[in-house]
Amino acid sequence: MPDFVHLHLHSEYSLLDGACRIDKLAARLKEIGQTACAVTDHGNMFAEIEFYNAMKAAGIKPILGCEVYVAQGSHVDRDSRDGKPYHLILLCENETGYRNLIKLVSLGYTEGFYSRPRIDLELLRKHHEGLICLSGCIAGELARKITNGNYKGAVETAKLYRDIFGENNYFIEIQKHRDPAEQRVMPSLIRLADETGIPLCLTNDCHYLRREDSQAQQVLMCISTATTTDDPAISFASDEFFVKSADEMAELFPAQPEAMLNTVRIAERCNVEINFGSTVLPYFGIEGVKDNAEYLRNMCREGLYRRYGEPSKEALERMEYELSVINGMGYTDYYLIVWDFINYAKSHDIPVGPGRGSGAGSLCAYCISITDIDPLKYDLLFERFLNPERVTMPDFDIDFCVEGRQRVIDYVVEKYGADHVAQIATFGTLGAKQALRDVARTMGEPYATGDKLAKAAPRSMALSVSVEKIPELRDMYNSDMKLRKIIDTAILIEGMPRNVSTHAAGVVITKEPVDFYVPLYARDGAVSTQYTMTVLERLGLLKIDFLGLSNLTIIKHCCDEIKKTHPDFDIEHIPLDDKAVYEMLSRGETEGVFQFESGGMTATIMKLRPSGIEDLIAVLSLYRPGPMDSIPNYIRCRHDPKLVTYKHPMLRPILEVTYGCIVYQEQVMQIFRSLAGYSFARADLVRRAMSKKKADVLENERKAFVWGDEDVCGAVANGVPEKTANEIFDEMTSFASYAFNKSHAAAYATVAYRTAYLKCHFFKEYFSALMTDAINESTEKLYGYISAVKKRGVAVLPPDINKSVGGFRSEGDSIRFGLLGIKGLGSNSIASIIRERSISGEFVNLQDFCRRMQGRDIHTKTAEALIKAGAMDSLPLNRHEKLINCGVILGDLSRSANDRLEGQLDFFSSSSGGGSLEKPLIDAEEFSSEELLAFEHEALGMYLSAHPIDPCEPFAKAAGFTAVRTILDAGLSGEGKTADILVMVTKKRAFATKKGDMMCFAACEDKTGEIEMVVFPKVYMATGKLISENAVLHVRGKVSVKEDEPPKIMADLVETGERFVTQALGMGICLRLDSRDKPRLEALSAAAHKYASESGTGLTVYFSDLNRRTAIKGARRIRINDRIMNELTEIVGEGNTAFG
Repeated sequence: MPDFVHLHLHSEYSLLDGACRIDKLAARLKEIGQTACAVTDHGNMFAEIEFYNAMKAAGIKPILGCEVYVAQGSHVDRDSRDGKPYHLILLCENETGYRNLIKLVSLGYTEGFYSRPRIDLELLRKHHEGLICLSGCIAGELARKITNGNYKGAVETAKLYRDIFGENNYFIEIQKHRDPAEQRVMPSLIRLADETGIPLCLTNDCHYLRREDSQAQQVLMCISTATTTDDPAISFASDEFFVKSADEMAELFPAQPEAMLNTVRIAERCNVEINFGSTVLPYFGIEGVKDNAEYLRNMCREGLYRRYGEPSKEALERMEYELSVINGMGYTDYYLIVWDFINYAKSHDIPVGPGRGSGAGSLCAYCISITDIDPLKYDLLFERFLNPERVTMPDFDIDFCVEGRQRVIDYVVEKYGADHVAQIATFGTLGAKQALRDVARTMGEPYATGDKLAKAAPRSMALSVSVEKIPELRDMYNSDMKLRKIIDTAILIEGMPRNVSTHAAGVVITKEPVDFYVPLYARDGAVSTQYTMTVLERLGLLKIDFLGLSNLTIIKHCCDEIKKTHPDFDIEHIPLDDKAVYEMLSRGETEGVFQFESGGMTATIMKLRPSGIEDLIAVLSLYRPGPMDSIPNYIRCRHDPKLVTYKHPMLRPILEVTYGCIVYQEQVMQIFRSLAGYSFARADLVRRAMSKKKADVLENERKAFVWGDEDVCGAVANGVPEKTANEIFDEMTSFASYAFNKSHAAAYATVAYRTAYLKCHFFKEYFSALMTDAINESTEKLYGYISAVKKRGVAVLPPDINKSVGGFRSEGDSIRFGLLGIKGLGSNSIASIIRERSISGEFVNLQDFCRRMQGRDIHTKTAEALIKAGAMDSLPLNRHEKLINCGVILGDLSRSANDRLEGQLDFFSSSSGGGSLEKPLIDAEEFSSEELLAFEHEALGMYLSAHPIDPCEPFAKAAGFTAVRTILDAGLSGEGKTADILVMVTKKRAFATKKGDMMCFAACEDKTGEIEMVVFPKVYMATGKLISENAVLHVRGKVSVKEDEPPKIMADLVETGERFVTQALGMGICLRLDSRDKPRLEALSAAAHKYASESGTGLTVYFSDLNRRTAIKGARRIRINDRIMNELTEIVGEGNTAFG
């Protein structure tokens, strides 16, 4: 077999162009007997490390390279007349070449990007050392000049490149892909090589692995260009662009055997070794500090005494141990770097989370205030964070207030230099659903075809698996050849990168400029690495996650308000054993409490009835798929300690805190240490092996755990029976993959407790901050919080031009709606209103507002939004009159200002520069209540003063209707359940089925959320006329839930809200009470007699303690409306009213 090496190959990281999947490339190369291969993606180095590792693992020599774009002029020019850039292949001969390629590719993005990342000849002269250059494909400079009839220019260019790269470092590339244009050029290239003495190099422009993959690659290009395979914007001339064998390559240019041999010679010369595992921390220095290790030790010691007063022997020894590991592993500067920017944040009033992840297990981190969770109090383990037997970079993930996060990043950039800090790339991939939709579109199929396939494919399962396991998808695959082709093609491209974006939180900080280590990517001014976070970690670079946590912002805003009346309040020093807080949670009052808001979590916390922070830590750890099955047992043992059992007494001190259940990863490590004598470091390694189910490792560790080895004594030696030891090992193995990191749970339970404490003791201030945050997050959430506030008996006052600030704010016994909640009102406008109000006092009327605010970010649309939202209701005139007059007033003011510029007088002129308006205002009758509500919804995105469902809502509650939010929160568990809902239609889309029958989809809402109603032909025929925008309807139907889609309701019954109320009242009202509850009985009797009416609705009382139903003497029937129904419900309590 002839020798040959592929030196021109595009992986899937030639985004939506290359289709040589790295995970399958090695197998293909082995199949055709190749021992080396290059990767040369278009303009980038995204694939280099993944490719390098995959080839090394397969015993194939990796050659790192890139197909760069060379500008015809300067790489910084942006003149389209320069023409398309030329293609050029660069291969790394050694580490110097690798560094130079990184520099060139980086500059292509940071300086030369214009449609594509471009470099130029000047950059190649500067950074050519260690690189081998191939002249490129038909889009290369030589081929393009020959195609244009400029053979002489091609010769000069070839000599120029030879001079730049040096003798035997520049090769003329020849290819044959059954492309007529290409074959017209090849003889001239061979002649040029012969005349100049520049050696030839044979390549195939590999874009896919096998010939049969050509169609999938064409689909990728059509996805990229938004075209179809029948009419593509870009297409290859043949299906020859695959990874060919040496025999197939030898057939292309049999008269040029040297061209093949040169591929092997080049491959032999290319020897780049990537160094993994060596940590490269940035320089860290503090003025006046000569010894960073001593500085850290002093800070830790001071912090230890600050945190603990007189520290215990255990604390002192733990600190010394941690410092020895930190210094020994070379992470002193890492701790100081993290401490430095956290210290900056805290000293600049930027809230920082108490901890996140395993870092909270470090006592030194606690002492220097990187974290605020006491690791000794919660039995958190340092080795879970930094393991001396597992040499990997530690990782402090830090939560910051979302408003201050960028300021911290800016500080880091300023401290280390902009060229030493970069964000991190991440890749969006073609998931199963996206792949099906994209492939169907490129094949010219209607949207509905791709949508139907996508909806049948679960997101969490590979398409190749789901086509076998999902009946609906399997049936389509087997019954329709067109759909089969779409699915088969989608399987080929599923998982390929579709686009590059920036990691939401990750930042890399480097010792030398970032592009000394890794290539850079830049778009729209934002610079990131081309390598992903995992690659950077393997390269030993410092990666920090600067995470934004909105709850920290909410807590800060709340505390700022509290300190206005309680100046000494400090959220970090609240008691963690406040009984009222745990009682509130036990009642299920979890709205707005971090991590505990969901319906399932609320139900769990009510059953658990927590009494301390350890309960919150445990439930956060257990409420996840897998360990969730242990929750009932945990709760039973929590309430009945007699049920708690231990397989051996030595487990008691470890598992007592979780009532005999293994919940935390730290407990697994403690069991290994206490029972079998393991070090925590080794115990952590075994725990990891258990979670990854590494059978070979576990078999050896089982023997060591039970019987011991040269390093550990084993459980039997500690008095644990062999059978019991094996049972404990089995239990740990089965639960290790589910066990949670207690360090993280303790930190987040602390944040959760703080939010619960604020809700419990500073309700109005907390919910004001919470609702301000919800303005930008979700109208649905805001609706829910407003409902929770009203339920608590706190009124939410409408926005007011004279009282509102930007966010929600506590006002007396109420909460005032914030101006930020008004659509179309920007922060600048709000700031102008508040500033003017504080300087010159409240606005007295519309004219006064317009005169004072005209030209200050306030225009007609802004004023109209304020009026529609009800923010000007405290001023004279009704809303209709204000809307008519505001445009006129602002228009006159604008003209008046222009006239004054021209030295003219107008009717605004006065000695003070602006008096009251003389023009009479237009009178108008106020809008109807329906119109006012519609305007309010338009301005706020929600109903505030009232809701169209209000007249029917009390009756729906009495009938046990389900809130939309309950259906949404239930998710997949609600599938197939029947629900009655009272909703208003916000949008309707009717259409004909294939049979010609009409049906519809309708968007509906109640006060808790939005849901889509599906009305099939049979129901639509009977009720279609009732379904219109703004109609209030009672809908009964089955809940339908598909993965990754919000629940829908399939309507079986649709009727107007009024009809439902009439029918319900015809059945009579029954109220449930305890006969011994005299105050409620007296209140109910008084209300019943007050509304007694012989022609009214029947009223009965059910005494739950007596199991008896009776009427109220003298008030067997009462008149009823929504207000009276609410009054009765308030007397007996929600859930105690019914019909019949």
